[in-house]
Amino acid sequence: MIWALGFAAAALIGWAVIAYNRFVGLRQRAEGAWADIDAQLKRRHDLVPALVETVKGYAAHERQTLQEVVERRSGARQSPSGVLPDAARVGSENLLSHSLKHLFALAEAYPDLRASDRFRGLQEQLIAIEDQLQLARRYFNAVVRDWNTAVQRFPDVVVARVSGFAVRDFFELDSVLERDVVAIDLDAS
Repeated sequence: MIWALGFAAAALIGWAVIAYNRFVGLRQRAEGAWADIDAQLKRRHDLVPALVETVKGYAAHERQTLQEVVERRSGARQSPSGVLPDAARVGSENLLSHSLKHLFALAEAYPDLRASDRFRGLQEQLIAIEDQLQLARRYFNAVVRDWNTAVQRFPDVVVARVSGFAVRDFFELDSVLERDVVAIDLDAS
């Protein structure tokens, strides 16, 4: 009988260790996935000034659009850069994404700008970065989904609560602006 209690205690401790280690592994994957997103965001932030300067020469009277892109890039760069995203950072990045869509929609109205090799090169780089960001966000959200499932699943929830592991937020669109189709009206009437 004593050996049965000892075996049960050892099994319980073994399960707790395995559950804890699974949480640690998922946490590391989430932090790594966020670091990948962060690297892509930095690449995007570095590319935006060159893009804005290129567009300025062709669309000088579109100062408001260009200023908006610059301001939103600044806001995104000043957002807290933690190990994992917070709502302010996600929101500022979503606003920057919207501004960039607006900038590219504006460029459609200027054939000379679209024909510019420099603009096309910058646009292709930014599109590639946005594609990588989308992939990184999907991976991050998949890891967060696995994390949240593990944190809420019984009996793992016991280890999660004792260890201080909590549900994490997804990197998702929090702004209706991000879902809008950008429309450009160049009629001055």
